[in-house]
Amino acid sequence: MIDAFLYALVALTVIFDPPGTAAIFVGITPNDTPRERKEQALRATWISFLVLAFFAIAGEWLLRAMGISVAAFQIAGGILLFVLAADMVMQRDSGLRATEKERAAAVQTQNDISVFPLAIPLLAGPGAMTTIVLLRGRAGEDPALLAALALALAVSLGFVLAALLLAAPLTRLLGEFGNAVLSRVLGVVLAALAAQIALDGVRAALE
Repeated sequence: MIDAFLYALVALTVIFDPPGTAAIFVGITPNDTPRERKEQALRATWISFLVLAFFAIAGEWLLRAMGISVAAFQIAGGILLFVLAADMVMQRDSGLRATEKERAAAVQTQNDISVFPLAIPLLAGPGAMTTIVLLRGRAGEDPALLAALALALAVSLGFVLAALLLAAPLTRLLGEFGNAVLSRVLGVVLAALAAQIALDGVRAALE
């Protein structure tokens, strides 16, 4: 259970990228008051939890309904996450998270950004949805492993919430160089996790 919790916690935290998300949050809320930022951060993390919990519960059922095996989804998901990891390492944008146009549109508006683009797609984007479905498949029907996954999701989003609430000082502390270095390190970790997920899928398919 502890191993499952730590595995899920690392995978989800890397996907969420709390420092990077905090930097984006500061950029898309330039005119918001501290109270407005706090409310939007709380709302976004709660919405993300609900969206990802739904995918954890219903994701495998949706796959079966479409005739897709868990092994095939693991292989495809591993490749998708590897692309996201390459984006993080190479500082490219493949659209798996909010695009530059979406971020620019968010800066231009005065509307609440907690749903878009903060909750979706910055937090509960394709990468996170894929990861939560894969982690749910690994947990199977074991209540202890499912509890570990739920706890890992809550804790990782807790890290994100803390980063959002401390976004301004955290961004100043890390600076542009620090954020770039951290993003690349997390990208390498995600690439390794993606490779392992894909290999697990190949092994399951062969069996």
